[in-house]
Amino acid sequence: MEAELARRYVTYYRVSTMQQGQFGFSIEAQRAAVQNYIAANPGFVVAEFSEVMSGRKDSRPELAKALSTCRITRAVLVIARLDRLSRNVEMIARLMESKLEFVAVDFPHANRFTIHILAAVAEYESLLISERMKQVIAARRERGAKVGHVASTAAQRCDQLARSA
Repeated sequence: MEAELARRYVTYYRVSTMQQGQFGFSIEAQRAAVQNYIAANPGFVVAEFSEVMSGRKDSRPELAKALSTCRITRAVLVIARLDRLSRNVEMIARLMESKLEFVAVDFPHANRFTIHILAAVAEYESLLISERMKQVIAARRERGAKVGHVASTAAQRCDQLARSA
C-alpha cells in the first residue's frame, strides 16, 4: 500500500559534448543534485536516462524515452536544471502544455511564469555560447591555427605514430 502512495520519478541527465559525457563530471553533478531532491521528496526512481546532445535539439532519443516512461508510469520527470532539459523555449512550452509533471531541482517551486523566463534565459545563454565559440574559432584561424575536432586530431597523431614505428 505504501509503495502505491510513493511518488514515482524518472530522471533525465544531459551533457552537450562527448568530453563532458566521457569525463562524467557534469552527469555526476546532475545525478547528485537529483538524488538529493529525491531523498528530500520520498519516492522511487522508475527509470533513469542520460544522453550527450545539444540542448537546442528537439530530437533526442533518450529524452523521448524518458517522457514516454513518465506518461506510462505517471511519474514526475526530474532534472537537475531546466537548461539540462532544453535550451529551447518552444520545447519547454510544449512540455508544459502536455501536462506532464516535471521538476527542475535547482528551482523546484517554479511556476509556469518562472519556467518560461528560465527557459528564455537558457535559450539566450545557448546563443551567447555559440557566438563566443564562433569568435574563438575565427580568432584561432586568423592566427593560423588549425581548427578541428580534438578527437580526430588525436586519432591522426596516433595514426602518424603507428606509421612511423
